[in-house]
Amino acid sequence: MAYNPSRARLSPPAPAAPRPRKRGRSPSAPGAAVWRASAYVAPFDHRRRWQDPAGASGRVWQGYHAPHAPVPYRRWVFADEASTSGSDACTIMSYNILADNNARNHPDLYLDVPWDALRWDSRRRLIIHEIRHWDSDLVCLQEVDRFQEIAAEMKNRGYECSFKGRTGDAKDGCATFWKSERLRLLEEDSIDFSEFNLRNNVAQVLVFELNGTQKFVLGNIHVLFNPKRGDVKMGQIRMLLERANALAGKWDGIPIVLAGDFNSTPESAIYKFLSTMKLNVSLHDRRQLSGLDSSEFGLYCSLLNYGWSDEEVRNATGSSNVMVASHPLKLSSSYAMLKGNSSNRGYHGEPLATSYHKKFLGTVDY
Repeated sequence: MAYNPSRARLSPPAPAAPRPRKRGRSPSAPGAAVWRASAYVAPFDHRRRWQDPAGASGRVWQGYHAPHAPVPYRRWVFADEASTSGSDACTIMSYNILADNNARNHPDLYLDVPWDALRWDSRRRLIIHEIRHWDSDLVCLQEVDRFQEIAAEMKNRGYECSFKGRTGDAKDGCATFWKSERLRLLEEDSIDFSEFNLRNNVAQVLVFELNGTQKFVLGNIHVLFNPKRGDVKMGQIRMLLERANALAGKWDGIPIVLAGDFNSTPESAIYKFLSTMKLNVSLHDRRQLSGLDSSEFGLYCSLLNYGWSDEEVRNATGSSNVMVASHPLKLSSSYAMLKGNSSNRGYHGEPLATSYHKKFLGTVDY
């Protein structure tokens, strides 16, 4: 193979024998055909390489494709059959499906994931397959930015749906789907937290009737991620609890079920607030409320005076003069009814992990 540095070109090897002359055309001179070298360097998985296939003379261009890693197998832990049987039982799935826009805008979080696995058309097919496999009566989704596509698939399977999108530049939101043959929507409400200066997250609060008899309230929320704004997280969760409790009271004190991505770990003060019905925010640093901030600051926070501004206190508790946030709901985790051990459960009985990417491994979904 000849290389001419002055012209920066690559020349293929001359053929073994000249091609026969065609009528009305002159044959090309051996070695005259050239390919101009390109300065473009493709990503590793898309580079091309020279290969010499068996039985072929010369060299040819052939695309290089990185091998796909096998899909890991998940070992499921199931509830006792008695807990999910009977006509009055209702199965609920909660799933943060990772918005397509977020997957494309944060590739640094998924460096070990093959790009084909992150493409929306591939993920959409797998998400629908997962939902169809478990065949839940209710499906609560977070980070939904392709709602129409998912809704079309779900409607074909007998589900009705409701969607609440975020405001501002965000393109995703929360979506709830229910089987129309078993559930009837009695009332629908939603919360746009931006209306209360609590960022642009959203929540859904709906009242359902199961099989024409039992009624209950369902809440679906995606809490703010920012670990340093624990006051905003507290405010969003507090408002969801207040709205759900008000709807339950309107319908004669019916049960309440909450689902979603709370962006708070089981060891956090926010989890304690949910499970114990109150929290004195003056005893905590707002940057540590959700348990997601692993900075060195947290190692020394016990030596500091937690300074809460009036606005931050108002965000968390609802009033700048009240340091103790409270709610009236006696909540317990749905995982309490599941069998588990130290290999798949944490100290509080929650799963060891519900979310995993390059910068985080832990439980934030309930």
